Amino acid sequence: MSVAAKLKDSPTTSNSVSTTRDIWLTLKKSFFVLASGIIVLVALRNSIIYHLQHFWGASGNFWQQQWEKVLAFENNDRKLYVYGTILTSGATYWCLGGLYTFMDVTNFPKFLRKYKVQPGMNEPVDTWKLLKCVFWVIFNFTVVSAPALEAGYFLMQLRGYEASSQLPAFPNVIFQLVICVLVQEAGFYYLHRLFHHRRLYKYIHKMHHEWQSPISITAAYCHPAEHLVVNLTPLFLGPLIVGMHVAGFWLWGVIGVLHTITSHSGYHMPFLLSPEIHDYHHLKFDQNYGTLGLLDFLHGTDAKFRNAVQFKRHITLMNLKSAQELFPDENDKNKVIKEE
Repeated sequence: MSVAAKLKDSPTTSNSVSTTRDIWLTLKKSFFVLASGIIVLVALRNSIIYHLQHFWGASGNFWQQQWEKVLAFENNDRKLYVYGTILTSGATYWCLGGLYTFMDVTNFPKFLRKYKVQPGMNEPVDTWKLLKCVFWVIFNFTVVSAPALEAGYFLMQLRGYEASSQLPAFPNVIFQLVICVLVQEAGFYYLHRLFHHRRLYKYIHKMHHEWQSPISITAAYCHPAEHLVVNLTPLFLGPLIVGMHVAGFWLWGVIGVLHTITSHSGYHMPFLLSPEIHDYHHLKFDQNYGTLGLLDFLHGTDAKFRNAVQFKRHITLMNLKSAQELFPDENDKNKVIKEE
């Protein structure tokens, strides 16, 4: 056999060719997704902005009045950025998380149990594990988040940001939120995947995965280093890049909390965003590292998920039937809980 033939058939050469092919396919997928998104946005831009501005025009004065009341109470930019963000995000976290936790502790109301993503798990939730979770969440919100936001405010000052007492224009808010979503998706995916490396997982990220079937408030149950690097950093990068107004920063923080609470809730409720994609990550560990699923698709880290019944269930339920009723799994040992 010739040297060229041996090289062609060698495992090293095959792996190299396979890697090059995977990279090329990923680039083509990325270009297709981005190009398609840009075309859709350009085509619908005028219509979308018209309707959103119409809505904003009808309620803009109301929100401006509320913001002026906030400024009348406290008009210190640093306090608004740091403590205002902790207050708004924290209140959202504990109010929504508290509702889900009440359901986990009491198993009431019973008819909502059929919306459990993993039936039979945390019914009821273990008291000791719950108390441990609450402690670390409070620790992360106070000891980690507060100093991080102080440092973040210093960076915002260096970068420059909208400091007007007038709320930003609606199109600007939408544009900034889109940038924040994309930056957060990229930052969270790669940092999260990095923390799954064996040298980091064992000592840091494993703590968060103690909950193979997560509940709402486990969203911020993690090692303090992970909370700083994986949770807060991607969330803050977008506002830093666009120089976001503090009111927009609050809104972005609340959106982030609503999403992560829902993703960890353990309940696939009607008319709300599906938690299936991240719940499956907790179940299988090596799937679905991102939040939107775009980078998981591009990198192939959702292959098992796409072949699982949970992928079919990953929809927004538009009626009162549960995802398990709509897409039953014949191999699932857990009994699907129907409305009582």
